[in-house]
Amino acid sequence: MRLATPLGILATVTAAFAYVGTVDPNEPGHYPVCPLLKITGAFCPGCGGLRSAHAFIHGDLGAAFSANAIATTGYFLFAAVWILWLVRAWRGQPLRIALAPAWWWSIGALLLVFTVVRNLPFGSALAP
Repeated sequence: MRLATPLGILATVTAAFAYVGTVDPNEPGHYPVCPLLKITGAFCPGCGGLRSAHAFIHGDLGAAFSANAIATTGYFLFAAVWILWLVRAWRGQPLRIALAPAWWWSIGALLLVFTVVRNLPFGSALAP
């Protein structure tokens, strides 16, 4: 029973990635357009995330990173945290990840800089 939650999360994430791996986000009409992109023409930090996931599932890490570098990095971070969670659950220990406020502010600042840079001409390599 201790493993039910981490395994349930893994099943959910696997199903979501399987769907995105099957239904190509590069073909128009399969997914809604990002509202921020539609209204302003600016890329949000998540723009390109579905294309990134699709490329990641198909083993094309270059295309995944090119579509959304932050999302691709997040896949690896999620995997590491999930493995830690599974091991701790197996041992009967809770998963506690306590980040100091400075870390949260740093993550927010990184996302903000990523968003701004990918919308500037010199940061076009970060645009999806």
